[in-house]
Amino acid sequence: MNVARRIRFSATILAAAAVLTCHTTHAQQVDWRTYNGGVDGDHYSPLQQITTANVPKLRQMWRFDAGTEGGLQTNPLVVGHRLFGYTSNLQVIALDATTGERLWHFDAGVSGGQPSRGLTYWTDGHESRLFAYVMNFLFALDPATGKPILSFGEGGRLDMRKDLDSDYTQNNVALTTPGTLYKNLLIVGFRAPETNPGPRGDIRAYNVLTGKLVWSFHTIPHPGEDGYQTWPPGAWTTAGAANNWAGMSVDMRRGIVFVPTGSAVSDFYGFDRLGDDLFANSLIALDANTGKRLWFFQGVHHDIWDRDFPATPALVTVRHDGKLIDAVAQTSKQGFVFVLDRVTGKPIFPIEERAFPPSTVPGEVASPTQPIPSAPAPFARQLLTEDLLTNRTQEAHAWALKEFKTFRSEGQFVPLSVDKQTVVFPGFDGGAEWGGPAVDPRTGVLYVNANDIAWTGGLTENKPGGSPGQVLYQTQCAICHGGDRKGNPPAFPALVDIDHRLTTPQTVGVIQGGKGRMPGFPSLQGGRLEQLMDYLVHPTDSESAAVFDVGGKDPIGQVLYAKHCALCHGDDRSGEVSNYPGLLGVRARLTDSQILANIHDGKGRMPALPELTSADNAAILRFLGPSLESSPQSDKTELASSPNGTSQVPRYRFTGYRKFLDPDGYPAVAPPWGTLNAIDLNTVNFYGRSRSAATRSWPPKG
Repeated sequence: MNVARRIRFSATILAAAAVLTCHTTHAQQVDWRTYNGGVDGDHYSPLQQITTANVPKLRQMWRFDAGTEGGLQTNPLVVGHRLFGYTSNLQVIALDATTGERLWHFDAGVSGGQPSRGLTYWTDGHESRLFAYVMNFLFALDPATGKPILSFGEGGRLDMRKDLDSDYTQNNVALTTPGTLYKNLLIVGFRAPETNPGPRGDIRAYNVLTGKLVWSFHTIPHPGEDGYQTWPPGAWTTAGAANNWAGMSVDMRRGIVFVPTGSAVSDFYGFDRLGDDLFANSLIALDANTGKRLWFFQGVHHDIWDRDFPATPALVTVRHDGKLIDAVAQTSKQGFVFVLDRVTGKPIFPIEERAFPPSTVPGEVASPTQPIPSAPAPFARQLLTEDLLTNRTQEAHAWALKEFKTFRSEGQFVPLSVDKQTVVFPGFDGGAEWGGPAVDPRTGVLYVNANDIAWTGGLTENKPGGSPGQVLYQTQCAICHGGDRKGNPPAFPALVDIDHRLTTPQTVGVIQGGKGRMPGFPSLQGGRLEQLMDYLVHPTDSESAAVFDVGGKDPIGQVLYAKHCALCHGDDRSGEVSNYPGLLGVRARLTDSQILANIHDGKGRMPALPELTSADNAAILRFLGPSLESSPQSDKTELASSPNGTSQVPRYRFTGYRKFLDPDGYPAVAPPWGTLNAIDLNTVNFYGRSRSAATRSWPPKG
């Protein structure tokens, strides 16, 4: 397994190496300095030496093995003869792109399992900076050495939980997609949880030299701001998300940044956010200099399906009605492409507000209409019917038909029901997904890959009572792992018998740091963490008085201690006489300030650990044991976490993401299960589609 995971990383670098080797003989050096190939989000390279004819002749020139486990979602950058990327454990690396030799690496010293999909390179011709994104931290690095630029932000980094008009220690954010540049501004979004409480998804611009906040746009409007009336009164203090997690594109000539936003939380039951919920699920055009909104288009009103925009929009010039129009193309999970005038936001092709059924769930009010583009035609199937069920085997078809007859399948934007599964087709991951489309600027042809399988979802009532741990699980975890903890592998793993597969520190590490699609919950600590762990391990008797032992008072502290301290002070904290002092009861001998000074600055043989965050330090202190509470210098109160109280438990909750799979694990719908589509945005024709086939339920692919 380790070998396979390492090969995945090596393959990413090998592909880059092959391309670079082929173009280095050209007189003109062409870099890949920006995520998605450019700030226009088109994924386009002008290189011409590699063609469809000679691709089979490409050979490996070098390989780089990071020696780390896990997958990668990173689009490396190439600047000159340097390649910048991440390892699977989020170390930033610089390689010689001609040889694969590692030039430097940067370890942020931050624990967590969220992916990072790219970096941002900035230069004004004199100074250069490489911006790296690790969990909730944004680092400014010297591209030549990999060392933090200490004049930026707070010692070379920004904690992006801050500047959100709330208690930053309670904000769970992850910088999974790199920010975009306009002049000397770095404009950033972030990933947020899918459930309440969630941080508000403000779009923020920072000075690339100083790290100072220049402007902020409220995606959940404050009183007096446009869109405030589309939420319940005061929602800006309680609502969350509407964040940009998919990336942004920029019209550099006009100074416009195009921002697709996610849905508001909670995703599937919007009883506490009735209204259209602007500017969630919107493509927003902002003045890149000031953050002022120029126009917006909302793709889903009051989203209760998690149908947010999944990808960076692509800038393209199209010919329409005999005129060239600078446009922006936004793909969606539904399989739509919305094509809008970049300057005005006016649709290039008409968009109809079409009526859809109301919700039957008490407390929910679905939007009566949703926007449907007249063109291009959807690039994914829209309605699951019996004739689209799998025929892979007779047994698979019979099973799928029996299951299908228990579902509600009426197409797009049908509100979820209570205790009945509703078909979502294409599924919750699209349609389009986060990789986004590519555009050939010479032709105006857009290329987009699509998932084309069905998922189902539903709601169920939260029963009164239950242990605190069960309530936490149902409000924060069941949305993905299901109320029965069986999940929907492999995307959403089962949590049944999790203590048989993972150690307690490993489980808590995933809870607080996140992993893959799962956001981290770093503010979940202390007693609430114990309650959740107790429920995960003992779900049937979690209301008992027994308290689950999370190990050493704080499991994250245990992990950090093992990494940074155990080598000298011992796994049991007993130390070694005359060389390394024992740490048993150390918080009864030293104040927290003294301990933290030793950690930050070092002492004697002990090296300094300035890279540890305040949350890391607090976790280590909790692991070390009870403090000397009588000490007037004790920092216990200041450093102790102050997690949110249990959020309001809604009447209904999502039953979990469920792929419609047959008993053998294959999609229970007929192929194609995934497609690659080429759409001419001038004519809205699909390559490989005949005119007579345009009315079929799914497009043939060329």
